[in-house]
Amino acid sequence: MPLSTTLVFAGDSITDSGRDRDDAASLGDGYVALIAHAVGDGATVINKGIGGDRAVDLAARWDDVLAAQPDVLTVYIGVNDMWRRFDSDDPTSAEDFEATVAGLLEAAREAGVEHFVLVEPFFVPVSDGQAAWLEDLDPKRAAVRRLAERFDATLVPLHDGVGAAAAAHGAAAIVPDGVHPTAQGAALIADAWLAAYASVPVGAARTGK
Repeated sequence: MPLSTTLVFAGDSITDSGRDRDDAASLGDGYVALIAHAVGDGATVINKGIGGDRAVDLAARWDDVLAAQPDVLTVYIGVNDMWRRFDSDDPTSAEDFEATVAGLLEAAREAGVEHFVLVEPFFVPVSDGQAAWLEDLDPKRAAVRRLAERFDATLVPLHDGVGAAAAAHGAAAIVPDGVHPTAQGAALIADAWLAAYASVPVGAARTGK
């Protein structure tokens, strides 16, 4: 991977992970920082995650994301589009979610982004009644998969892997509230991203500017 490659990560609190938004070099303490450590000097890594974001919130600040001039743009969004239905009675349909994210990717493509990495949102039910929430998330997960095909993006599947890890080790060890990962959970996400990215053809994503 040449030194000119810029990896930009856009998403919600899982991506944000406590970064200092006043410091453009701050990566937070989650999966983005782990990826940056793994790639070392092989790329410039920029974290554009903001906690609480839904797809429409990401759209409202998309110019700022594109201003980072990504060669490879990772978009990890969707769980808050599910969550707001249940904590704020503010649902987002899967159709609206898909249309919004498609618009973001189209704008990024027009801006010259070379390759997309789309991360599948996950949720691990940890309290009574939350299993039913998956009925809202599952169509959004399917939308992310369709968008990966449509935009020839690299897909990072997470839902099944995080769920299996939570079943094996206990949700408290991986995602105590079903969404926000522990250090072990963040490592799982970073490993899944790195494994998916390793399969990207060199010419498609790693040529740099």
